[in-house]
Amino acid sequence: MAEKKTFEDSVAELEKIVAQLEGGDVTLDESLTLFERGIKLSKSCQKMLDEAEKKVSILMTTDDGEIVKEEFGDLSEW
Repeated sequence: MAEKKTFEDSVAELEKIVAQLEGGDVTLDESLTLFERGIKLSKSCQKMLDEAEKKVSILMTTDDGEIVKEEFGDLSEW
């Protein structure tokens, strides 16, 4: 079984692919292959972000000192 890439590794590979595609020095077939790989990496990164968001929680202390656990929400409220 292949080793699972980290989010950072996937983003780095995706950035490399984007640079190659933007450079224009690849054939059409190579471009399509790179584009397909980039889409797979993008979906993988989004899945990792979604999973991380589900795990994130914020510990908050109430007025009476009780610690409550709240699910991660919209940070624009801060």
